[in-house]
Amino acid sequence: MPPVDPNDVLMTGENSFIRLSTDGGKTQTDRLSHWRVLWCPSGSGHTLFIQSSLTDNRPRVYADNPAVARWLQRTIETYLFPAFADEKLPVISAEFARSGDPRSSAAETIVSTSDRIRMTWWDCIDPFVLTMPPGANNRPIGVFSTFFPARSAQVELNGRIAAATPWPEMRGERQGSSACLAWSETWVKPRG
Repeated sequence: MPPVDPNDVLMTGENSFIRLSTDGGKTQTDRLSHWRVLWCPSGSGHTLFIQSSLTDNRPRVYADNPAVARWLQRTIETYLFPAFADEKLPVISAEFARSGDPRSSAAETIVSTSDRIRMTWWDCIDPFVLTMPPGANNRPIGVFSTFFPARSAQVELNGRIAAATPWPEMRGERQGSSACLAWSETWVKPRG
């Protein structure tokens, strides 16, 4: 195997997520996709896509760089969750901060002029590297990421806490969760 992946890099950074359910994943009540983009063609920055019981199930987009948010919508979220790819959604200006780590608890805090959102992950199990080259899951783009699956996660919006919980998910032969810190993440596309 050659030491260099043959694909072109689309972006590198993080894409941690929380998906919550009241019935073990049959239906989702809350879905959050948090991006810390270190590099992409539109620059660097942070974006949070959220559709939650706390937002009356309406999708919202928060970002500190609107160009990065729009690039994510066009390039990656269109394959992950089409409701987040709607470029008619306004981009709400926000500040982003991280605290903690997977050994105890980790949190991302997103603050706009009207909202304060806190995503928290804890009780993480053994991490693993997710390897999905272009073509996997019928997607033309691929991703490589280090997943820290959390048995427990919480979403808070302006002091209200979502009532649902994450559920276990298998990723190949590895135990995962619907709430993962996804760090050291790189998205790729075929060359040419």
